[in-house]
Amino acid sequence: MNVMTSGCRILAAGFCLMLFSALSVQAGGLPDFVDLVKESSPAVVNISTTQHKSISSRFRHNFQLPDLPEDSPLNDLFRKFFGQGRGQGEDDDQIPPGEGYNAQSLGSGFIISPDGIILTAAHVVNGADEVIVRLSDRREFEAKVIGVDKRSDVAVLKIDTTGLPVVKIGSSKELEVGEWVLAIGSPFGFEHSA
Repeated sequence: MNVMTSGCRILAAGFCLMLFSALSVQAGGLPDFVDLVKESSPAVVNISTTQHKSISSRFRHNFQLPDLPEDSPLNDLFRKFFGQGRGQGEDDDQIPPGEGYNAQSLGSGFIISPDGIILTAAHVVNGADEVIVRLSDRREFEAKVIGVDKRSDVAVLKIDTTGLPVVKIGSSKELEVGEWVLAIGSPFGFEHSA
């Protein structure tokens, strides 16, 4: 029994040794993106947009406020967006049609020309009244949308500056399924993350 227990221990240790050596070989083969991130990050931009949203009087009149207790914090929210009344004529027109609030959103893009041409997603700037581009060096510029293709979800912006770093554009003909891809951007407001 002692010989069997000792043999099991040796077998388990050998299995662990093989597993760890296989993992270290595999980890050694993983790509290192440090240089790519250092090279490309200066050309990645943060894009913030503002869009004025109006409150439709038609929508407010058709909305029946829920019956909530008077001290409910939701009452203020419903009154702000749908008027004071409960859809029965009492103070329904407190907020004049056309008034509303500013909706803000964030996105990313990258510089493709040193004179301020930026490529981003169309959904990032769709309907925006104001587009602000923030560079990696923290400078901010108001951008003009110069082209949008909603079908391919691509938009082109222009900022008034020169001497900007640009990303190197690759060719999809040289890529194969299964190759590594790296995204650099500003998801959820975390600027220049990869």
